[in-house]
Amino acid sequence: MSVHSEIKKITTETLRKMKFDKEKITMLTAYDFTTAKMVDAGGVDSILIGDSAANVMAGFETTLPITLDQMIYHTQCVVRGVERALVVADLPFGTYQSNPEKALESAVRMMKEGGAHAVKIEGGKEIEESIRRIINAGIPVCGHLGLTPQSIYQFGTYKVRAKEDAEAEKLIADCKLLEELGCFAIVLEKIPAALAKRASESISIPTIGIGAGAECDGQVLVYQDMVGMNQGFSPKFLRRYLDLYTEITGAVSQYVKDVKSADFPNDKESY
Repeated sequence: MSVHSEIKKITTETLRKMKFDKEKITMLTAYDFTTAKMVDAGGVDSILIGDSAANVMAGFETTLPITLDQMIYHTQCVVRGVERALVVADLPFGTYQSNPEKALESAVRMMKEGGAHAVKIEGGKEIEESIRRIINAGIPVCGHLGLTPQSIYQFGTYKVRAKEDAEAEKLIADCKLLEELGCFAIVLEKIPAALAKRASESISIPTIGIGAGAECDGQVLVYQDMVGMNQGFSPKFLRRYLDLYTEITGAVSQYVKDVKSADFPNDKESY
């Protein structure tokens, strides 16, 4: 038996079963082949090609500038490196909000050209028809509620969302609506832990939290943040597992020193 035939691929159904079995779901972002290969080998359940690629890969201040073509490119790169994890790709700002037909067209392109296993879109009741259209076409959808970065100019801040009762009640209602529409999971971003717990208990599909406490059915972090490649970004919810910024800049400095001093390459490293 080959190694490949032993790998059990994670599906949307796997995630639903994990919630039922009370097994926590793990998700990390990846935007390129090499990273995806490492993240997949590390055993993560799902890989998200987030529109956060606009920030960490392209250096933009918000997620708004990234295009569908660029997201499809990043998704293609990731899919080639993955053997096991469920690959979920964000539909970027402006590709689904305006009308359901455009939303479906964007999702179809992400699946056909990008090779994604599912798409993620931000919002609840206000994008109900877009979600319905995409799901009716047989495309799995992951919802995203709470702090929705594509709406940053509407919010005006990246602070915790749904602290007020009205917004909290809307979030619970949106969670139930997304489940009703057929979403397979919902990302909950930067909301009070108690509300995330309530939301998770009110629906039978998994919730995946980022800055939403420990009671969600799973957790997601941006890979570059988790391994410490970004120095200036230190939100309360982030746990750094490595300090790659220091490691990498140190290695580069040593390489520069070795080349300048003619230590590299030595005889063993020459043909």
